[in-house]
Amino acid sequence: MKIIIVAVVVLLVVGVLGLFYLGYKSGEGEPSGLVDGELAACPSSPNCVSSENSAPQGQRVDPLPLTVWDQIPAAISDMGGTVIQQERDYIAAEFRSSIFRFTDDVEFRLAENAVHVRSASRVGHSDMGANRKRVDALRKRLVSD
Repeated sequence: MKIIIVAVVVLLVVGVLGLFYLGYKSGEGEPSGLVDGELAACPSSPNCVSSENSAPQGQRVDPLPLTVWDQIPAAISDMGGTVIQQERDYIAAEFRSSIFRFTDDVEFRLAENAVHVRSASRVGHSDMGANRKRVDALRKRLVSD
């Protein structure tokens, strides 16, 4: 019985250390940026959502209205994110999880008739819906103001 308990404890410690390492590694990355004038396509993993037309149905979110563009940096800050790049037609921000410090990128592109948004985890496969929830919270904050 002692061997099983020790094995479980060792596996838990290794697992937690692995999560901290992935969180550390995700902080070394950077947002995807624009690709051919659009936000980068989401990978096939479920940890990304985008409003660009290229997004698969399960990863698609609606774009934001043009009227919110100037409010985006303040909304990001209010939600605990950090704007890391801001240009005339592009904004990139980072959000970090509180415990393991996983980094997610949220990017915005000012288009002719809308503001496109992409939110994606830098590492891992599943985010348990965190990026979709973040975009929904941003939308609620921006559109209700």
